[in-house]
Amino acid sequence: MDMSELIKRIGQLFVIGFPEQKPSKAFLNFIGEENIGGVILFRSNCPTNQAIQRNIQSIRSYCRHGPPFIAVDQEGGRVCRIMGAPAEFAAPSYYGENMALDHFEEDFRRSALCLEGMGINVILGPVCDVYLNDLNECLRDRCFGRKCQQVIPFVRKAVEVMKKYGLLSCLKHFPGLGAAEVDPHVATSSVSYDELIWDQREKLPFAAGIEAGADMIMTTHVRVPAMDTAIVTGSTKIVTNLLRQCLAFDGPIMTDDLTMKGAECLGDIGQRTVSAFLAGHDLLLFGQDIEAAMEAYEYFKSAVARGEISAEHLAASLDRVTGIKFKLGKSAVF
Repeated sequence: MDMSELIKRIGQLFVIGFPEQKPSKAFLNFIGEENIGGVILFRSNCPTNQAIQRNIQSIRSYCRHGPPFIAVDQEGGRVCRIMGAPAEFAAPSYYGENMALDHFEEDFRRSALCLEGMGINVILGPVCDVYLNDLNECLRDRCFGRKCQQVIPFVRKAVEVMKKYGLLSCLKHFPGLGAAEVDPHVATSSVSYDELIWDQREKLPFAAGIEAGADMIMTTHVRVPAMDTAIVTGSTKIVTNLLRQCLAFDGPIMTDDLTMKGAECLGDIGQRTVSAFLAGHDLLLFGQDIEAAMEAYEYFKSAVARGEISAEHLAASLDRVTGIKFKLGKSAVF
């Protein structure tokens, strides 16, 4: 494909958020003019169900080239962006500790149906991490268990429910954050497992989710010294080799929020974005810092113009994004 045509579609690789209760005109103009691929909603954007629906309608009205991802973290417990029943449900640890798979299915089914009705089409979950470190406050209550065999049935069930209700799933946090101690929001963490241990532990819930039909996978800003010197976000060996080759996953791979402190070792926001893409990510996630997202977008475009990113790589990622968007029920040809 002609590079000039690919450049027009670069925005499809970006998923961004906004800080206000409703999206500003500047935000809406940016996502419309630059053909941005999706928007992530946070609790501050979701004060009421009516406000959520109005925000989604505004976002969609500016995305004239095709359906945007409307993504939300709705894991249960303290990570519920949309509050109140039936959208809100208990923490994953509650269901895991009580071996309450049927209870989880019932609660999550009601939540999924509610979210889909509002216009949300991506749930950033389920959490596939195995909770291994009691000092890991980031994942406290967010994991289904302390053993992979405890986590696996919940991961499978979550993916199945999302598929049933037309929601896209996104397994996280690859390759596994449960053994970490430091929260990637505040610093780059490190885990001590090697590939042999990973193959017998962290890998298994992700493999189960992929087998169940997971649509996307999110990585995390963590260092795995036994596998690579680079953090996962910038590691071709982990992102491309483990996910694409070892796990044979061909769907879109998403970064965690690139404005997190844990990603700063990759450079400024533009450098982080390009490094993550070159490592094998297809979707580049930004939280509520719209200026950082705009800066990253412009840097990425200039990197393409400089020849740092090949047309073949760009086309492959855009094809993955377009392919997954066909599941949203509308043509996603850009």
